[in-house]
Amino acid sequence: MLNINLSRKLRHCVIACAAFALLFSGAGFAGPAEDTKDATKLYQQGKLDQALSKVNGALVLQPKDAQGRFLKGLILTELKKSADAIQVFTGLTEDYPELPEPYNNLAVLYASQGNYDKAKAALELAIHTHPSYATAYENLGDIYAQLARRSYDKALQLDKSNLTAQGKLSMVKDIFNLPKVASTETAKSAPVQVAAATKADPKTEPGKPVAVTAAKPANVALSGNASADVKATVEAWARAWAAKDTAGYLGFYAPDFETPGGMARAVWETQRKERIEPKKSISVEVKIIKTSLQGNVATVAFRQIYRADAVKSDNTKTLRLVKTGDRWLINAERSGA
Repeated sequence: MLNINLSRKLRHCVIACAAFALLFSGAGFAGPAEDTKDATKLYQQGKLDQALSKVNGALVLQPKDAQGRFLKGLILTELKKSADAIQVFTGLTEDYPELPEPYNNLAVLYASQGNYDKAKAALELAIHTHPSYATAYENLGDIYAQLARRSYDKALQLDKSNLTAQGKLSMVKDIFNLPKVASTETAKSAPVQVAAATKADPKTEPGKPVAVTAAKPANVALSGNASADVKATVEAWARAWAAKDTAGYLGFYAPDFETPGGMARAVWETQRKERIEPKKSISVEVKIIKTSLQGNVATVAFRQIYRADAVKSDNTKTLRLVKTGDRWLINAERSGA
């Protein structure tokens, strides 16, 4: 669901990766400049001030660079400079009206301010430009839920005996796990929380999505079928992530794991804990696309649907796993097939 509070909501690297891998693919845009690439790495590492300085430098040379401007909007959002971020994303919609993601990000910012009418309008434009943009449809549904709650709440302020309005308000809250509010004024900052995913059948057919719940992950027992064991490992890794079991999650990474930008392993692990544990809820779905095996090395490409508080992404990820003893461990990870 769309979360109306935005503190630390857009830092997760999959947002940047999805934006840069999907937003501009096939749209005729040139690849990002080196400074923009460096800014992206800094953003993913949480070094926001440095990232902003870097991307500003890139935009001096290429002021119309859509990718750099989009990244700048993400950084400004994370720095809680909402007005500046809105200005950046608005400029993108004016210069590149065919791109849906800037509209979606505008909607998140407007919703954070309680301006659901503007958020609704932005999401409708996103859908108009890209009718198959599923995230915008879901976010629009969340906006409708907030608007409905406000209307039912106002109806009850005018007529507390209105049992029909009471029932409808209760139903909306139950469906979206919304907290109770005393009036329409307090509703402006109330978050819509992520709904829990349903547990998948362990016998799910290859290629079908595996919905992950926040349950304690079990050890992966190897069956002797390498392809099946690798798939089970990826699913268990996703379960640990969704469960916010950072010890279990980090345990899936090999000692020689290639950390982003070559940062120290301890620093990377600390960053992962800081980004996972504070989340109210996390949902991860993985849909295996392809598994390649060469001896004790496996490469797995899959579609990853990630949701945590206000963050949503739907992108492709590739993991390289190496069999170590009786376990398959991740020693490389990247977004993209």
